[in-house]
Amino acid sequence: MNSTQNLLTQAEKELIFTTSRSGGSGGQHVNKVETKVTLKWQVENSAYLDEVQVKLILEKLSNSINKDGFLVLYHQTERSQILNKSHVIDKWKELITDALKVPKVRKPTRVPKAVKAKIKRDKKKRSEVKKMRGKINLE
Repeated sequence: MNSTQNLLTQAEKELIFTTSRSGGSGGQHVNKVETKVTLKWQVENSAYLDEVQVKLILEKLSNSINKDGFLVLYHQTERSQILNKSHVIDKWKELITDALKVPKVRKPTRVPKAVKAKIKRDKKKRSEVKKMRGKINLE
């Protein structure tokens, strides 16, 4: 996990930030202050990622990556540009950390003998119940 943190700290230098006016209500203040922060990061040209990491990120975050190859995130809920910037950086770190996690390979296990025996018993019991529902032969 520590290596991922180091990678993120180094890759943070490559982030491009732009600001714009936030949407929604907010009175007169919202019309003159640019508090929305947009983060852009070009995944494929990152100097801090190897090919495997780039492939993982492109695969898992394909919905957030535009046609130019930029990962685009934004945050606009706070009234402060600084808070929005820190929130969008946190969101970026979380996304990249999750994308770089390789899931554990599941080891298939055998069905225990006791379970197999129980299944067989239950089938036999069910079969007997269904046989009892049949027509009675009075000959």
